[in-house]
Amino acid sequence: MSAVGQERAPLAPGTTGPIPTVVPARRRRARRFQARWITKLLLILVLIGLSILFLYPFEWLVAAAFKPRGDTFDNSFLPHNWAWNFTGKYIPSPAPQRLFAIPGASVGHWMWNSVWISVLGAALTTFVSACVAFAFAYFRFPLRNFLFGVLLATMMLPGEVTMIPVYLLWNHIGKFTLNHHEIFGMGIVPHIGTGTQYPLWVPNAFGSAFYIFLQRQFFLGIPRDYFEAARMDGDSYFSMFRRIALPLAKPALIVTFIFEIQAKWFDLITPLIYLRDQATFTAPLGMKILFDRFNNVGGGEGDFQVIMAGTLLLVLPMVILFAVFQKYFIRGIAVQGTKG
Repeated sequence: MSAVGQERAPLAPGTTGPIPTVVPARRRRARRFQARWITKLLLILVLIGLSILFLYPFEWLVAAAFKPRGDTFDNSFLPHNWAWNFTGKYIPSPAPQRLFAIPGASVGHWMWNSVWISVLGAALTTFVSACVAFAFAYFRFPLRNFLFGVLLATMMLPGEVTMIPVYLLWNHIGKFTLNHHEIFGMGIVPHIGTGTQYPLWVPNAFGSAFYIFLQRQFFLGIPRDYFEAARMDGDSYFSMFRRIALPLAKPALIVTFIFEIQAKWFDLITPLIYLRDQATFTAPLGMKILFDRFNNVGGGEGDFQVIMAGTLLLVLPMVILFAVFQKYFIRGIAVQGTKG
C-alpha cells in the first residue's frame, strides 16, 4: 500500500487519532478576552478603593458640619440629628454657636479677604512667571542656561529658611514708610510692612521658580516658526507673547493659576506672621482664631461644629475650582515631564 493509501486508511480498533497541540484561534481569543476583563475588574476595584480612601475625609467633614455640638466626632456616615451651624440668632454660651452669628467674628469679611488676596496673588504670579518663562524659552543670550539653572536651584531652598529674613525686610520697609510718610506726597503712598496685607501678595509680583519652569516647558513646545513669521510681519516681542505664546500656553497658565490660588487660599503661616488686626484676617487665620476660642482648652464649650462649618466653606470653593478646570489641570501636570 502506498504512503497516501496508508494515510487515508481507517484507524485500527482501539486506536485514536493524533491529538492537536495547537489551541484553536477562537479559544485563544476567549482566553485573552477573559484576561482583559479580569484585569479591568481588578483595576476598577483598586480605583474604587482609592476613591473611597480619598473621598471619605471630605464626606466626614460635610457630615460633621451639619451635626449638633457633641456629635461632631461620632464618625457616623450621616448625622443622626441634623443641625444648621452656619447662620442664626446669637445666643450666648453655653448655648451652641453658629458660624456667622458669633460676635466679633467677621467670617464673611475674612472670606472676602481670602478671595481678593488669592486671586490677585495668583494673577500676578501667573503673568510674571509667564513673562520670565517666555524670555528663557525664546531669547538666546549669554549664560541663559546658567541663569536658568540658578533659578531652578532656588527651588531647593525651603520657605522656612527665608521666613525670618523676609519678615525683617518687611519690618524695615514698614518702619521706613511710617517714618517718611510725608515724603511720599501727602500720604498718597500707604503704609507697607508688617501688620498690613501687602506681604501676603506683593511677593507674587516676582514670580516663582517652579511656575517659570512649568511654563517654559510649554513655551518650548510651541514651534519657533510661529514667532519668526510674526516677526516678519512686524510684531513686537510683547505682541508675539500676547497673541501667540499666551493663547497656546493656556493649559499651563491655568494650572499655574490654580496651584497658586490654592496655595494662597489655604495659607495660614503668612497671615499668622504678618497680620494683627482682625479686619485684615484671612479665612484660615480666622478659623484658627475661632478654634482657639471655642475649643475646650481655650475655655470654650467645645463648639467644634462651628470649626467644621467654617472648614467646609473653605474647602468647597477649591473643590469647585478643580472640578471646572480639571482638564487643563491634567494637561498642565503632564507638561512637567516634557523635555525642553
